[in-house]
Parts: sequence; structure tokens; C-alpha cells
Amino acid sequence: MSYQHKYVDGTNIHFPLGKVVCIGRNYAEHAKELGNAVPTEPLLFMKPGSAVVALEGGFTIPADRGSVHYEAEIVVLIGKPLSKNPSREEVLDAISGFAPGLDLTLRDVQSRLREKGLPWELAKCFDGAAVIPPFVPAETFPDLEDIGIRLTLNGKVVQDGNSNMMLNPIVPMIQHMAANFSLQAGDLIMTGTPA
Repeated sequence: MSYQHKYVDGTNIHFPLGKVVCIGRNYAEHAKELGNAVPTEPLLFMKPGSAVVALEGGFTIPADRGSVHYEAEIVVLIGKPLSKNPSREEVLDAISGFAPGLDLTLRDVQSRLREKGLPWELAKCFDGAAVIPPFVPAETFPDLEDIGIRLTLNGKVVQDGNSNMMLNPIVPMIQHMAANFSLQAGDLIMTGTPA
């Protein structure tokens, strides 16, 4: 089954699936947890649309490529095009919705790639590496610097964070992205994961 953007009420969102822009190490504690330096500017990478799967359809985790690490992230759905130097108001107007997504990483594969100084695509871009549930409309969130995200596994909280802990808050992050490449309706932004 192919992925389709949806709102939580089941309404289809008629944007094509675009690119998936991800930000790494956007929470200081997560960077430290991985033994990485806290970045001084956004660390961006992309996933292909083929990595996206809908949560409600179920998904398969690769069993033959080592450990798979989950990262809960606030996902932003872009609903209008953005290009060079958008204002705060233009960014807010372009956000269509938010969802709690999962960024899955083949951690053993990533470690081998990093040791060789190679890019991470083989670890971050496999089919099903971006699990996206339906979106909550953007107007539901009056303060983008106070959006909570929590992941539980078998009833135990394994990740708990808030957008107010981000090194690069949502609007400035999107402005930085748009200053470097155009964003289109249907693009997804995975905003990083808390520790």
C-alpha cells in the first residue's frame, strides 16, 4: 500500500509525497547520548519518499542488518511552497500539520559507514525508515515551542521531550532549510529526537 498524507479524522490531504528533510542532533541531550558534539548549526540530511510508511498500515523492521534504533520525532507537513528567506508568518502559514513520527536507523550499518567517513543513506533511507501517522492540523498548536513528544515501548516511557528543548526551533529551522533549498507542499520535516 502506498503512503498518503492524512489528518487524524481520516481525511486525505491531497499533496504528493515530497522529500523528507531531517535534522540530526537537534536536542543537546541526544547528541551527548550518542557521544557526538552538539552542533552549532543545523545538521540536515534527507530521506527518499520510498522510506515513508503509514503507521496505521503496519511496517516491517529489517531483521538481517543488525540493530534498529527508533527515534521519536515531531514531523511537520508543509502545505505551501517556501523558498528563499521566508518570514516567520510565511513559514507558519505554510505548515499544514504535525505528527509524531519514527525515524528508524540501522545503527550497526551507520557505525560502519561513519568509521569509513561514508554517508548514512544505507542506514537511514531503507524502505520503512520513516514511519508517519496521520497529522493533527497546525492550528491545533498555538505555540510551536511547546509541543510535547513521548514514545512508550511496552508501557515504558523510552523517550520524552518537548519542542522547547530543540537547539533549532521549528520556525527558524524551516527558514534555514528554505534559504538553502525550496520546500514544496507535501514535503515532510523530521525535527530531531530527544534523548
